Amino acid sequence: MRVGIFDSGIGGLSVLHQALGELPEADFIYYADEKHVPYGEKTESQIREYIEEIIEFMLDRQVDAIVIACNTATSVATKEYRSRFPVPIVGMEPAVKQAVELYGKLPGRILVAATPLTIAGDKLHNLVEKVDRDEEVDLVALPGLVRFAEKGDFQSDEITDYLREALKGFILEEYKAFVLGCTHFNYFKAYYKRIFPHSVRLVDGNAGTIRQLCRKLGVTEHRKPDRRKGSTEYFFSGEAVTEKDRKRIEEYMKQLNVMS
Repeated sequence: MRVGIFDSGIGGLSVLHQALGELPEADFIYYADEKHVPYGEKTESQIREYIEEIIEFMLDRQVDAIVIACNTATSVATKEYRSRFPVPIVGMEPAVKQAVELYGKLPGRILVAATPLTIAGDKLHNLVEKVDRDEEVDLVALPGLVRFAEKGDFQSDEITDYLREALKGFILEEYKAFVLGCTHFNYFKAYYKRIFPHSVRLVDGNAGTIRQLCRKLGVTEHRKPDRRKGSTEYFFSGEAVTEKDRKRIEEYMKQLNVMS
């Protein structure tokens, strides 16, 4: 079984990290579109061009399924668009529904963070309108976190300063849950715990995305052996990664292991 996973950059490694644990015998291709990151500040037509190129790249390598490990890309790749291709394509969206279902009965509000394009798009607003019956969901764009993540900056005071500035319009004491609506945001969980004045609940869509992938592939038994049997190949915008890039990826995966 071969699965392709792609993102605008290294954010989707958090989805791959989840998939490696759930599908230990699968072979993976991870594609980071480093030439075009960040997607959240591109136009919808540009992103569709990138997606088509990446999907064709994956199909040429005979994948059995593709995961769009990018909320922004999923927001412009509609279900009808994805149905054009001959393999299952699993997208992801900000886990607003999950946050409402888990914490909706608790006092407080839910803050959803995403990229500017996702925040501005109809797809997220339609989702919020559908599930937010008590009107307790607010939205915020945090594009700067994508840049910090792409630089591999996870220990800078600038991150704290950026978050304080970006969130200064919100009364953080009011929020019971914080939805991470961009895979790049997963690297900064320690910072959210510092910024919010209480123990806010962090919600992301990674686990749900991989569960959907398993359903599409007909995988019902998740075995977790001592070590993986499958292989993983990495590409940056269609080019096989260099040894330097591979070491960079290893550092990102270590960061994800620390947060697990």
